[in-house]
Amino acid sequence: MAKYKLEYIWLDGYEPVANLRGKTNVKDFDTFPTLEQLPLWGFDGSSTRQAEGHSSDCVLKPVAVYPDATKTNGALVMCEVLMPDGSPHPSNARASILDDPDAWFGFEQEYFLYKDGVPLGFPLGGGYPPPQGEYYTGVGYKNVGDIAREIVDTHLELCLYAGINHEGINAEVAKGQWEFQIFGKGSKTAADQMWIARYLLLRLTEQYGVDVNWHCKPLGMDVDWNGSGMHCNFSTKHLREVGGKEYFEALMAAFDKYKNEHIAVYGPDNHMRLTGLHETQSIDKFNYGVANRGASVRVPHSFVNNGYRGYLEDRRPNSQGDPYKIASRVLQTIATVPTK
Repeated sequence: MAKYKLEYIWLDGYEPVANLRGKTNVKDFDTFPTLEQLPLWGFDGSSTRQAEGHSSDCVLKPVAVYPDATKTNGALVMCEVLMPDGSPHPSNARASILDDPDAWFGFEQEYFLYKDGVPLGFPLGGGYPPPQGEYYTGVGYKNVGDIAREIVDTHLELCLYAGINHEGINAEVAKGQWEFQIFGKGSKTAADQMWIARYLLLRLTEQYGVDVNWHCKPLGMDVDWNGSGMHCNFSTKHLREVGGKEYFEALMAAFDKYKNEHIAVYGPDNHMRLTGLHETQSIDKFNYGVANRGASVRVPHSFVNNGYRGYLEDRRPNSQGDPYKIASRVLQTIATVPTK
C-alpha cells in the first residue's frame, strides 16, 4: 500500500463570493483511490463562516477526485459541505442544482494576475501601461511580461494531468488579463472542474508572489480597460439535435423573461461590467445577435448555418460567478420552453 495525499477542497461561507479552502488528509491505498473509497472528513466551520464556535463541526463529502501532478501519490478531492446530520449546509449550492448529463457547458474564465497590488505589467506607484490594443492574444515581453506565460502554461499542464477538460488559454484584452476555458458534460461535472481549475491556479501563483484577481472590474468603471467575465457556452441534446428557428426564438424569449433571475446569480458587481461598453450589453437589457460580442447572448454563425442547432454563448456571467449556480439557472430557464 502507498500513502496518498488527499487535498480535500471546498467552498466556504463567505458572501457574496465563496473562497476555496483546502486541507490534506493522508490515507493508505493500493492504487489511486476511487470516489467511493474516499471517507467523509470534517473541519472547523467557525473559521470559514459556516458555523458558530459553540457548534463548529462541518462535514466534507467527496464528490469528485483528480490526480495532483505536484505531489507523489497526490489527489485533489472536490467536496460538498454537509451539516453534522448529513443534510446539505446552507452554503452548499451544488447539492440542489439542476443537472443533466446531456447538457454541455463551456466556461470561459477571465482573470487578472496581480503583483504588488497592480496587474502584471502596470507601473508600480500609479499610472497605466499603453492602452488596450496589442495585448489580446499578444506575444512578446511588452505585451505579456516575463512570468505570466509560464504561469498559464503550467496551469494548463496541471489541469490536463488532473483529467480536467481544459480547452485552451489566451492573453486577454487588458494588460495582465488572461483567460482559460473549461468544458464539461452536466452542470455538476463542468462546475466541479472549473472550481478545481481555479484552485490549481491560485495554488500555483503562490510560488510567484502573484495573486489572481477574479473581480469583474478590478480597475474600476471609469477607465478604458476591459472587465472580466466567465462566458457560459451551453447546449442541450434537443438544441444540438433538433433545434430550429422557432425553438431558438422561444428560448431567447424565455432568457429575456428571466433576465433578472439570471443576473442575480451571474456574479456580484456585474453592474460595473455590464454597461453596454467593452463588449457587453447593459445589465438591465437582454438581446442576442449573430457573432455579436456586445450582446447578452452571442449566436455563432455555425449555429444558424446548421439549422439553428448547436450551442449558444451567454456573455453575462462574470468572472466571480459560481458555475454551479450559473449552469443551474441556464437549465431552469431552458426547462420552461416546450420541446414539442
